[in-house]
Amino acid sequence: MSEILEHREAGILTLTFNRIEKKNAITAAMYSALADAMVAAAEDEGVRVVVLQGHEQCFTAGNDLLDFLSNPPDTAAGASSAQPAPVVRFLESLRTFPKPLLAAVAGPAVGIGTTMLLHCDLVYAADNAAFSLPFVNLGLCPEAGASLLLPSLVGHPRAAEKLMLGEPFYAEEAVEMGLVNRVLPPGEVNACAQAQAAKLAAKPMASLRATKALMKMGQVGLQQIMGEELKLFGALLRGPAAKEAISAVMEKRKPDFSRC
Repeated sequence: MSEILEHREAGILTLTFNRIEKKNAITAAMYSALADAMVAAAEDEGVRVVVLQGHEQCFTAGNDLLDFLSNPPDTAAGASSAQPAPVVRFLESLRTFPKPLLAAVAGPAVGIGTTMLLHCDLVYAADNAAFSLPFVNLGLCPEAGASLLLPSLVGHPRAAEKLMLGEPFYAEEAVEMGLVNRVLPPGEVNACAQAQAAKLAAKPMASLRATKALMKMGQVGLQQIMGEELKLFGALLRGPAAKEAISAVMEKRKPDFSRC
């Protein structure tokens, strides 16, 4: 069975993380499938809204570390490369997606599981949702434009707390921060996102696209910042801190950054 499920109904394309036995950790193949689906949806007049969702116990644990180590993405070239890495293609598809994009989040939303939400227009979370941005703790840096989008959303001090300490935060705080629109029981969050998507799908698409485009005009420099993030991410991925952090995760021990 596919690890990214696609379902179309009444103008809504729903993309579901379907690797629950691995906490929906995302592999290169999954990034490729997501990017392909998003790019196709942007051009398909039959798709009016896209919804990203996971299981009611887990949205996504972020990057699959084993896959990440076995197939490290070439992020240095960024989206301008003739063959950008699947994760780069997915991030670019988020940045440029012109139609309403919704997310339904339950359980853990780790790393890119949180940063992708910054590109969504509406986000609904279950009361068991746990968001985290553990990039520094892995010897890495933010991606998906989070270094611009999160401070713009919540202010520099709060963004610094989330990005530098990397500690998890939960649904009620996410609502108060403005990252999430509404909190619901886990069994209701996907249905809520679908209901909101249906409302949007019934509205005039030209008006929705124009409204989204106008709102995104304030994200000056996002493409450049995402490119810089990817370059630094790639360099840090090859550095000693990331190697120590990932080794510690695999060996189930506390990392030692005293020499990093």
